Amino acid sequence: MNDLSSSMPGNMWGSFMLNTPQVEAASRFLDVLAFRNQLIASNMANIDTPGYRTLDINFSQELQRAHSEDDAGGLSDASYSPVVRQVRGLMERPDGNNVSLERESLLLADVQLRYNTAVQLLRAEFHRISSAIHEGSTSE
Repeated sequence: MNDLSSSMPGNMWGSFMLNTPQVEAASRFLDVLAFRNQLIASNMANIDTPGYRTLDINFSQELQRAHSEDDAGGLSDASYSPVVRQVRGLMERPDGNNVSLERESLLLADVQLRYNTAVQLLRAEFHRISSAIHEGSTSE
C-alpha cells in the first residue's frame, strides 16, 4: 500500500477506486432486490395469518427512484426506504388472507435471477478495475 492510501481516514482510497457508476448502479439494484426479497419472505411467513394482506413494491419505480435520488446525491444506504403497498386483485381466502404461495414463489425466483445477474455484472466490473490497476502498475 502506498503512503497516500494509508494516510486517508478509514482507507477511503479503496472505496474511491471502486466508486464507479456501474458499481453504484449495481449497488442500488441490489438494495431494491434485497428489500423485495424481505417482503416476499414476510409474505410467505404470514401465509397462515388471518387477515394478512400481501405487500410488495413496484420494482421498476423503486429502481428508478433509487437511481434518480442517487444521481441527485440525496440517497444514502441508511435513508433508502422503498414505498410498500398492498397488492390488490389477489384472491382472498375466507380468513381474509390473500397471500398466494405460487405468486410469491415466482417473485422469489425472479429476484434470485436478477440478483445473480447483478452479482455477475459486479464481478465483471471489479475484474475490469483490477485489470486497469494491474496494467497501470506494469507500465510504471
